[in-house]
Amino acid sequence: MLTTLAVENYRSLRDLVLPLSGLTVVTGPNGSGKSSLYRALRLLADASRNGAVAALAREGGLPSTLWAGPENGVRPGSSQVQGTVRRKAIGLRLGFAGDEFGYALDLGLPVPGKKTMFNLDPEFKREAVWSGPVLRPSALLADRAGPSVRTRVSSGAWGEDRFKIRLTDSMLSEFADPRACPELLVVRERIRSWRFYDHFRTDAAAPARQSRIGTRTPVLSHDGADLAAALQTIIEVGRAAELAAVIDAAFPGSTLEVATQDSLLSVRFHQHGLLRPLSAAELSDGTLRFLLWVAALLTPRPPELLVLNEPETSLHPDLLPALAALIATAAKETQLVVVSHASLLIRALSEISEVGTLELEKEGGETKLVGQGRLDRPSWHWPTR
Repeated sequence: MLTTLAVENYRSLRDLVLPLSGLTVVTGPNGSGKSSLYRALRLLADASRNGAVAALAREGGLPSTLWAGPENGVRPGSSQVQGTVRRKAIGLRLGFAGDEFGYALDLGLPVPGKKTMFNLDPEFKREAVWSGPVLRPSALLADRAGPSVRTRVSSGAWGEDRFKIRLTDSMLSEFADPRACPELLVVRERIRSWRFYDHFRTDAAAPARQSRIGTRTPVLSHDGADLAAALQTIIEVGRAAELAAVIDAAFPGSTLEVATQDSLLSVRFHQHGLLRPLSAAELSDGTLRFLLWVAALLTPRPPELLVLNEPETSLHPDLLPALAALIATAAKETQLVVVSHASLLIRALSEISEVGTLELEKEGGETKLVGQGRLDRPSWHWPTR
């Protein structure tokens, strides 16, 4: 389980170190930095697939995503924002730690003067994987400085070989040799198992409303196109009674089935009071979105970490207690981070499960954790350049 998440210089997250629990709810008013925190987690996951540079490019490049205020933030109570001479290297830093392993990356701009048309591509200045919850020199397992990677050998000493890597590649994706550093491979595969769900489409042309050829689907796709197959998989792995109970709790007297015709799978929703079942194309946006969350959260293959971004969107308040129960059930098998500003959902979760609530706020344009002082922050150290 991840116990600490650290972000530095990503949008409004100038310097944030957060404690994580088995079920963490991130809340706060609009514009407080919740979405930035969600995207920071996705960037960490992208690094394990060598996609962090491309992900930043989609956001306008590294310069567009860096903290735009003074290097040390705005002094509390100050009415003026004044820049000073920069003392630190410009960079975006992301990291996490748990009881077993920790990982951190430092992305910066390339050295000026290189002849390239890709001079906005960020470079990996540092990367580190260590054992335990806190980075210490003796705990380092793999250490990357610029284009050079070194790893520990079985004796615990640093190996004699220095492995070369391109500055725009992550050592997680390009250097995960089970012989040279098996721990690096373990960390990479754990990060790759992280799963993210954002706003599902429920418009008339949404993929989830279409009948499709189905295969066994233990993991719902990000767009919900394989909804019928995912629900049928849940039924066939022996969780039909659990699925039926969730549907009845949300829509009393209703049942759900998956039908097949010409090898195409489709959802059939039997609603109390109606003489025929409704297809996915006929369901309301809220009902369809709830079924998508059911398929995502009752997954037969739970990930190391499951991150949900505003799951309450388009749901009627009456459905939020049922959604809270569904989230609490999923949290028994996987670590969950839920980004939400629905007080009813948060309250319902707190009543049925142990929840770590992180409330964010903006102060001088900077995202901060409400009530967190310097001495309250989890222990965290960045690898130096």
